[in-house]
Amino acid sequence: MRTRNARPRRRSVWAVSAISAAVVALALTAFLRPWAAPTAAPVAAAPGTVARVEAAPLALPTGARVLIFGDSWTYGSAASDPTLGYAYVVAQRTGWTTIVDGVRGSGYLKPGIDGPSFGDRIAALDPALDPDLVIVQGSINDRRQGAAGYRDAVNAAWDDLAATYPEARIVVLGPAPQVLPVESETARIDRDLAELAGARGWWYLSPIAEDWITEANYSDVIDTSATGRDHPSTAGHAYLADRLAADVAAITEAPVVAAEPAPEPLVP
Repeated sequence: MRTRNARPRRRSVWAVSAISAAVVALALTAFLRPWAAPTAAPVAAAPGTVARVEAAPLALPTGARVLIFGDSWTYGSAASDPTLGYAYVVAQRTGWTTIVDGVRGSGYLKPGIDGPSFGDRIAALDPALDPDLVIVQGSINDRRQGAAGYRDAVNAAWDDLAATYPEARIVVLGPAPQVLPVESETARIDRDLAELAGARGWWYLSPIAEDWITEANYSDVIDTSATGRDHPSTAGHAYLADRLAADVAAITEAPVVAAEPAPEPLVP
């Protein structure tokens, strides 16, 4: 796990209040009607595309060990402290034990500020972590790298990830827009990742398709200041944690509860 100290920033009261209200509304909505997670894709595919495989529901133990791997959003950039980033906060929402591996600026093709590209980082992961679930977030940092070689880099990295943690379920969390409207290359990355994850029978969560960040909430979620540099604010990270928790809950099967044994008959 990599951590750095971020410079504290004071957020305005109205912004925190607004996002808090959004989180409460989210929790109520998730209780009454969970956020619509991506449905398991059909096997049939249009000509020229990769066939998709049905994704099975997740089955996670109580207090699951979850490796959250990604870029600066996973690192916790722009939160008043990195440990207030979504990857840490989601543990409070779910009861998971999260292992956070976020490298600023990193992508499948692009090396990061604090470490190499996704593929090299995955190759260096410790097999002994033995997570129940791996969430791979990103990779908006590849939007300036072009499409050439992108899918090959993704598949190679994912092959290594699956080989390192063969017992873990893997969920791919696509890029969320740092600016609106969504940049064309970010949208292309979202489509590529959705198709490649579907081909493996992995769940793909798309903040773009699900409208996690819209014109209505953009200023409450994203810190556009010179310090924030279009990353989620502290309150924005909390909101993202709630959206992620709701999406994972929607694709997780209910735990099987063993029936109570019948009481022994009384012997006179």
